This record gives sequence, C-alpha cells and structure tokens, in this order.
Amino acid sequence: MVFDQFKKMAELKKLQDNFKKEREVVERDGISVEINGNFEIENIKLNPELSLDKQQEVLKRCLNEARETIQKRLAKMMMASGIGF
Repeated sequence: MVFDQFKKMAELKKLQDNFKKEREVVERDGISVEINGNFEIENIKLNPELSLDKQQEVLKRCLNEARETIQKRLAKMMMASGIGF
C-alpha cells in the first residue's frame, strides 16, 4: 500500500516535470505571448504600431487564449497518464 503511494507520487512528479516543458504561443495583431505548463509567462512581444488601449485588449485575449489552451493540453496529459486519484 505504501509502496503504491510512493509509486504514484513518483509518477506525479514525472508528470509535473513534463508540464514544465510544455509551451503555448499565441499571436494576434503583432502581439505574442508565450506561456509554460506552470502558467508562467515566458515571453511577451508588443506591437508599437497599435494604440495602448488596443495593445492591452489584444494582450489580454492572447493571455487568456494561451492559458485556456495549455490547461486543456495538461488535462489531456493527466487523463492519458492513467494515474488514478
């Protein structure tokens, strides 16, 4: 029983390490956002040709889309891993 719990913990750690390697890049109107599997922002590129308001609007859309996409990908990875809780 205890061994099974340690085995499950090791599998979860491996899955977590794989999550860190995942990346999602979203680009809209010359603005791009890169987010990793820990939901940390890796990179942001802005478009100076857009107004400040437009940049803020597009950046918000990019961040939300990147977060949603990576959440779905990580959920699929969890389900495919076969680790039961």
